[in-house]
Amino acid sequence: MAAFGRPALKMHQLTKTDRRMLPVSDDNAMTKQILATHSPDSHKVDVKPILLIVEEVIRHATPDIIAKGNGQLDDQLGLAEMDGMLEPLAHVVQKVGAELACKCSGGDAHATTMAILNLLSNYSWDAKVVITLAAFSVTYGQYWLLAQLYTTNMLAKALALLKQLPDVIEHSNSLKPHFDALSKLIAAILNVTKCIVKFTELPSQYISSDTPAMSVALASFPTAAYWTIKSLVACTSLIESLVSLSHELIMSTTEVWELSSLAHKVKDIHGHLQMQLKLCIQYIDEKRHEEAYQNLVRISETLHLDNMKFIRAFISTREDIHPIYDGTTKMTVHLEILKRKHVLLLISDLDIPHEEVMILDNLFKEAHQRPEIRYEIVWIPIIDPAIEQHSKSKHKFEELKQLMPWFSVYDPSIIELSTIRFIKEKWNFRKKTILVALDPQGKVSSTNALHMIWIWGNLAFPFTSEREEELWKTESWRLELLIDGIDFSILDWAAEGRYICIYGGEDTEWIKEFTSKTKKVAETANVDLQMAYVGKNNAKERVRKISIMISDNKLSHYWADSTLVWFFWARLESMMYSKLNYGKTVENDPIMQEIMTLLSFDGSDKGWAIFFGRAGETTRAKGETVLSCILAFDQWKEEVEEKGFVKALADYLQQLKTPHHCNRLILPGLAGNIPENVVCAECGRAMEKYLMYRCCVE
Repeated sequence: MAAFGRPALKMHQLTKTDRRMLPVSDDNAMTKQILATHSPDSHKVDVKPILLIVEEVIRHATPDIIAKGNGQLDDQLGLAEMDGMLEPLAHVVQKVGAELACKCSGGDAHATTMAILNLLSNYSWDAKVVITLAAFSVTYGQYWLLAQLYTTNMLAKALALLKQLPDVIEHSNSLKPHFDALSKLIAAILNVTKCIVKFTELPSQYISSDTPAMSVALASFPTAAYWTIKSLVACTSLIESLVSLSHELIMSTTEVWELSSLAHKVKDIHGHLQMQLKLCIQYIDEKRHEEAYQNLVRISETLHLDNMKFIRAFISTREDIHPIYDGTTKMTVHLEILKRKHVLLLISDLDIPHEEVMILDNLFKEAHQRPEIRYEIVWIPIIDPAIEQHSKSKHKFEELKQLMPWFSVYDPSIIELSTIRFIKEKWNFRKKTILVALDPQGKVSSTNALHMIWIWGNLAFPFTSEREEELWKTESWRLELLIDGIDFSILDWAAEGRYICIYGGEDTEWIKEFTSKTKKVAETANVDLQMAYVGKNNAKERVRKISIMISDNKLSHYWADSTLVWFFWARLESMMYSKLNYGKTVENDPIMQEIMTLLSFDGSDKGWAIFFGRAGETTRAKGETVLSCILAFDQWKEEVEEKGFVKALADYLQQLKTPHHCNRLILPGLAGNIPENVVCAECGRAMEKYLMYRCCVE
């Protein structure tokens, strides 16, 4: 036992040394020695077919097969077809196999490794490793093939007896640590080999040898090749030791220590190479994305005969798939269906408001009934890659896709990062939905036609900035602009010559008092007045409860459909952003002044009201002010007959104005066009800016 213990202790000490890095001087000396064996010629060897076959051998030849019985090698990889590709390397694989056997005849592992490196001096580093692994797999595969077949095949049984395999199988339980260590080392070797081969497959047009991560990896190849080949020498040694084993002998644990030490070393090498490979792939992806992005920018700035070049670059350049889904036919279709058409790109995340989809659905269906207004919509969902594959995200995407009657990308993953970057940088997309209009030549006619289509519907077709400007020239602040496309009954009241009061807010007590008192004042003044409640922005549930209260008490007209409330405020915001695009402010544009006033009214917790007269006259005020005016009707009722109801009301409201007031204007922080300075619509002073964080619409 003493004689056995000393060598084991020495091997254990060597193992611990291997676990530590060699001294720098020794490491450098070894690297120089390895590099001295390397003089590759220009001949390139395709090692991928060899590696595939080696993987098949290793996959089928495992110690577990002893317990499982016969294995069955399939031909999924087309091994017969690879025969011609492997023939030129058959001779060198045999020669390396002979060198590996030398170690088993008492040779030194380092010397055998260097001999193999010299033998393969004309080959690249990946070829050296793959060829050596192939040579080992011949021995390894033959060994386990006999182990599988010796009980059923007489030839295999005779060969197994000559190799003493029955004894090995008989002692398989006591040899389990050896088999486990061998399997782990072979797995580590295979991982390093595949990793080295992956480096050779990286596209040279995107990465070169002087790229930092690639340079570091290439510098590691000589050491990686050395330790991989040396590990294969050790594996071969163990296999041959098993052949010479007799049933009286129990193998020492030295071999297990050695294999475990080598496995640790090879795993460290693999970890290092894997990290560099990850950095290289990241570098290549960035290069590809930058190239695709610049290509998209170039195409978007170039005139074309049709829109297909831009749409292909934007959605998908692949010819083997149908990248878009038709919401009407429920089938995937090719991009050619969009050729030479007006296309609206609906860009949003998965939190696109249901109301947006519903309103757009109505407008889309209306357009398709009018041959003079034809456009297609394509939904482009922008999803965080970190959650894109999550089952909830997939389910939500499918739900939305089925809800939309227009086209959608069939899978969000086909949208490249370069496209997402283009959308964010060129079209200022953050989170709020945008609708980018393309003309039949693929030129962008509007980076967000959503504002136009919300304000004027399909009348804004073909959604160009020129059309938007033309429409604004015909507009004035009137009931038709405020309510158009939302509630035709209100417009009918105006056509019938009635006075109209539009009011909003969420103060229930104010609403009750204001509506009841205003109706009494109108009756006293002999004014045919109709009132309509338009709710409050981003307060769906509270508005729903207030609407029920209004209905129960028969206070006024209201919108039972919450989509109409949403649309009212969406249109107001769209009017503001559309005006901002043309540099309009409350100082130089009367419509902008009214829009900003209503939006600031909505920022208050109290109510507000706006009155429209028969001749288009109008006045508005915040809740407390307008209620005070109504309650003081006796002080201005005499002027109603002379001035008219709305004008008399407006004049008295002017008297109630005080220099002290507080207006709040809440704008979506992700709208992409937030004005730097906002002036109060009432007094003209610059409003102070505050930040507000909000997680929901209630």
